Amino acid sequence: MERSFERASMAKTLRTIKNPFFTPHPPSPFLHFSLLFFSPPKRTTSPRYLNHHHQTRCTPQQVFLLLISLSLLFSGISFLASSLTTSSTCIVSSPSSPLGFFVSDDPRHLLTSLAVSVPSTLLPLPARGGRSGNMTEEEREFWKQPNGEGYKPCLEFSLAYRKKAARVSKEKKRFLVVVVSGGLNQQRNQIVDAVVIATILEAALVVPVLQVNRVWGDESEFSDVFDVEHFKKTLTSDVRVVSSLPSTHLMSRQTIENQIPWDVSPVWIRAKFFKQLNEEGLLVLKGLDSRLAKNLPPDLQKLRCKVAFHALRFTAPIENLGNKLARRMWIEGSYIALHLRLEKDVWVRTGCLTGLGSEYLTGRLNLTYTERRLAGLCPLNAYEIARLLKALGAPSNASIFVAGGEPFGGSRAMEPLAKEFANLVTKETLAHKGELLPYTNRSSALAAIDYIVSLSSDVFLPSHGGNMAKAMQGNRAYVGHRKFIMPNKRAMLPLMENPSVSESELSRVARKLHDKSQGHPESRRGRRDRDVLAYPVPECMCRHGKHRSIGFF
Repeated sequence: MERSFERASMAKTLRTIKNPFFTPHPPSPFLHFSLLFFSPPKRTTSPRYLNHHHQTRCTPQQVFLLLISLSLLFSGISFLASSLTTSSTCIVSSPSSPLGFFVSDDPRHLLTSLAVSVPSTLLPLPARGGRSGNMTEEEREFWKQPNGEGYKPCLEFSLAYRKKAARVSKEKKRFLVVVVSGGLNQQRNQIVDAVVIATILEAALVVPVLQVNRVWGDESEFSDVFDVEHFKKTLTSDVRVVSSLPSTHLMSRQTIENQIPWDVSPVWIRAKFFKQLNEEGLLVLKGLDSRLAKNLPPDLQKLRCKVAFHALRFTAPIENLGNKLARRMWIEGSYIALHLRLEKDVWVRTGCLTGLGSEYLTGRLNLTYTERRLAGLCPLNAYEIARLLKALGAPSNASIFVAGGEPFGGSRAMEPLAKEFANLVTKETLAHKGELLPYTNRSSALAAIDYIVSLSSDVFLPSHGGNMAKAMQGNRAYVGHRKFIMPNKRAMLPLMENPSVSESELSRVARKLHDKSQGHPESRRGRRDRDVLAYPVPECMCRHGKHRSIGFF
């Protein structure tokens, strides 16, 4: 069975699509400057944006700047080389957006960078700061967004990395194929590491293969979930990404490497695979999930952020629908996004009780249920989530978007939460008739929609750790420090079960326990166990003003 799947995966990977070696000629300098000064206005969240009424006008200042630019073109632009002396890549910030685009401080690449901007994958709608009307102090505090302490996206690649990347991005002999598995956020993590490994091995990367998800029956390919051309374009200065293998590298039999140990380093990767790749020209990897070390050299950590937060953009139909649902939530006021891990496979995998009675008992109790629960190894159920939200000051009329799959036990599992918070919605109840129809049996696309709506929420809270929680934690920090609350289950559950603890005392302790986990920038420095995609400070974010940026807004 495994061998047949591997052959199927290879066949899927090796099919011929476009000519992967086509490289467009660089545009002329005039085009670069015209794109700069006559580009469409940035997105806003004004009513004009919400109704999609956009107008593009050239202001007198833009015309003046264009004339100046043209005169500079005719008189030479050698002055750029003397004015730009550092070797870095930063993300420019603007007042209306926490992100701008990548620009290279290398004068040889400045003009190209202006034309090929790299926006963030997703930009959330602005935080609303609570519903209008009277709010208690606790409710006001609940909706309050964290202090970003001046940290903003800033990816500064070293000169050594940039020189190597310039060579890797032209590679035409060595190719890496990666088969990724799991749910959406597992796939994203493996794709990120696939790009990093391709860079380490100085190989071109074939667009990753998404393994058929046997749990949900999702047969989506990479191009069904992610924008392939954006992926290639964003990484064009880091690694060469091709849609398919060239005919010179097609093989009838190819070994799939899937015995990769945990926490492998770049040195291990090169020692294990570089010689084979250099001789055969092709390497196929499978089973990358969390195998690459969390601690990598700074440039590779920055590359991880670039892939996750910039290159992996969802397809236009998915992104458009996700944004549409997010606006329906946002237009009503502030909202909470909950990622409830109440699906049957989660309960079975964790070996925990669902809280729905003995008929919903799940297996694999290598520890007693009480031991597992008090150790924080079980998801919070709907009753526990409701008590935690109330203790943290969430108003009873708060709108709540519930992300995740169908809960084990159906509507009965959600009753305790719905009783305390009536304004509960899911993507299924939020979408209009037929909007989700194209994504039937496509779990990755549905998870992507959940992700988009969750990113724009004022507050995000997961009931259990996991890939979605980590991804949302880092992405919310990266796009402007949106409030993120990771439940302290070990401390809260004993208090919830203690009848002598009053609701006011529970609330006081809950707010104190979760004060540091509500979106304040937490550094990864000195913590080898922390994932840079969950903790982008300090590798991928720097304090505003501490690093020089080039801005054109």
